[in-house]
Amino acid sequence: MRTLISTAFVSLDGVVEAPGGEPGYRNSGWTFKHTEFLPEAFEIKGREQQEATAMLLGRVSYQAFSPVWPDMAEFADYKAMPKYVVSTTLTEGDLVQNWGETTILRSLDEIAALKETEGGPIILHGSAALNHSLSDAGLIDRYHLLVFPLLLGAGKRLFSATDKDAQKLRLVEHEAYANGVQKNVLDVVR
Repeated sequence: MRTLISTAFVSLDGVVEAPGGEPGYRNSGWTFKHTEFLPEAFEIKGREQQEATAMLLGRVSYQAFSPVWPDMAEFADYKAMPKYVVSTTLTEGDLVQNWGETTILRSLDEIAALKETEGGPIILHGSAALNHSLSDAGLIDRYHLLVFPLLLGAGKRLFSATDKDAQKLRLVEHEAYANGVQKNVLDVVR
């Protein structure tokens, strides 16, 4: 069974929306506007590219990343790996042609079936709504969180507000950096 890893930049109050500068959000670009850049705090991002064997994205994140990431040197390792986009509305004609093999998945059942295939870890970037659904369905196995020392108030949250049983997580790796960012790698306890 493959491991599904959700990776995110998240504010201390749980916001994941617009960390890199996406338009239409008051605090857009918060990861670099308000926090000193320290390369060591982002080491995990390079490691994710080396360890992942596939990428999973929701439609909104796919449409934000796919016009940009294929030509960015810092995301070169993602270009060759298979990508899976979860959407009920995208068609094959909506997929970019310069980002390698991309498959559209239509349901949580298809994601569960993907996890049952042979292969290494699947990395999930962005995709707040998809994170909610996957977490609620018990399909996420690990979280890679870079927690920024910011309170943003409004914005999409990484975790759903669904009333459900408590889900225990086990901290397996952590580090705090001089800029206040904290790396937390957490396994879901089943």
